[in-house]
Amino acid sequence: MLSNSLVELDREHLIHPVASYRGHENRGVTVLQSARGVFVKDASGHELIDGFAGLWCVNAGYGQDSIVDAVTEQMRRLPYATGYFSLGSEPAIRLAAELAERSPGDLNRIYFTLGGSDAVDSAVRFIHYYFNALGKPQKKQFITLERGYHGSSSTGAGLTALPIFHRGFDLPLPWQHKIASPYPYRNPVGSDPSAIIAASVEALRQRVEQLGPDNVAAFFCEPIQGSGGVIVPPAGWLKAMRETCRDLDILFVADEVITGFGRTGPLFACEMEEVVPDMMTVAKGLTSGYVPMGALFMREEIYQTIAESAGAAAVGHGFTYSAHPVSAAAGLATLKLYTEGGLLANGQTMGDRFNARLERLRDHPLVGDVRGRGLLAAVELVSDKAAKTKFDPDLKLSERLFEAAYRNGLILRAFTDDVLGFAPPLSCTEDEIDLIVERVRSTLDTVLDLKEVRAVISEPA
Repeated sequence: MLSNSLVELDREHLIHPVASYRGHENRGVTVLQSARGVFVKDASGHELIDGFAGLWCVNAGYGQDSIVDAVTEQMRRLPYATGYFSLGSEPAIRLAAELAERSPGDLNRIYFTLGGSDAVDSAVRFIHYYFNALGKPQKKQFITLERGYHGSSSTGAGLTALPIFHRGFDLPLPWQHKIASPYPYRNPVGSDPSAIIAASVEALRQRVEQLGPDNVAAFFCEPIQGSGGVIVPPAGWLKAMRETCRDLDILFVADEVITGFGRTGPLFACEMEEVVPDMMTVAKGLTSGYVPMGALFMREEIYQTIAESAGAAAVGHGFTYSAHPVSAAAGLATLKLYTEGGLLANGQTMGDRFNARLERLRDHPLVGDVRGRGLLAAVELVSDKAAKTKFDPDLKLSERLFEAAYRNGLILRAFTDDVLGFAPPLSCTEDEIDLIVERVRSTLDTVLDLKEVRAVISEPA
């Protein structure tokens, strides 16, 4: 009775993110009731293993008492403290210091936000201020990648290159530009790593030349493209793009909202290639999704330039909930789990196992590509392996896949272009990793048995 009541209340009042409003009204909400470890239970009692860590974010798994206790203690002691008026709180100060200590290079300055989208917006605002301070006010053009995702705000959604975030919203804006994604499975230059890297470097150089070298402010990219289908560039790509930005005198911004905090192995994905970006955005795993929080990391030179330019005047950028003490307490407790609690090391071990197990799915008739790094992975489905043919959108394969997985006791991300995305919690055990992959194969078998799917499959000779 409670569940039915909630479904109706949801239908009448709650606007869901990135949803077909009419489709959701017809379907009705599925209410999640409880969670522990890597398992989630809905209101009907159906238990599922969460292969997507909520929304790429519950890196520590559900029910970590140390995070809950830290949040509870902080709420009792000091539930809110503004960062305005030179006020602050101990958790926020300590979290900023610990993040700076663990960040690549001299990313010593931390600005806290509520999530990834406003971290990206903050980066854009500070970049504007920085170049104005340098006497280069014409540097206002920004470049990102096709298939890239940089949030869903008025600014970030234009930097994002997914059409659904543009349609009906008058985006992208005139100063937001794209270059091709380094998509090994579907790259026009082929799958050779050196060719892919060279093509991306040349594309960035050409776009900067087209826009005018003195007009371009920054290049934003994800070390691995998440919502664009978990696109894993070849080793060396990130470093090459960072060096190209330096050569072109534009800022390099790494969006680690998804890849940060052990998702790809190290604490930050940039570490794998010893890349030090000019700015770095994070969120999600920062608090393991227990409470909202994001952050923008800024190199010392950029901070000092802004500070010197402002002098005694205030820099007019701020949020009511920036450096929220409760969120910061959650961040400190989560960071401790990654380091002293062994989650980072476990994630690295489980990441190797997960990718090895997923590779075994390549023999499935539906699977065209398997890719991943650490506990961030994808399986791309095709109707013809040799031709890499996508399914007809009218088949609504992604909806069928999500529903089949849910019935099989698995939560995954079914992208609209027939890619299955995975981001299990770093707390997974070997048995839980194996269970996820087992249920993926079962889900693929279920969908393959649909007559309308079977009818368009081209079996290999």
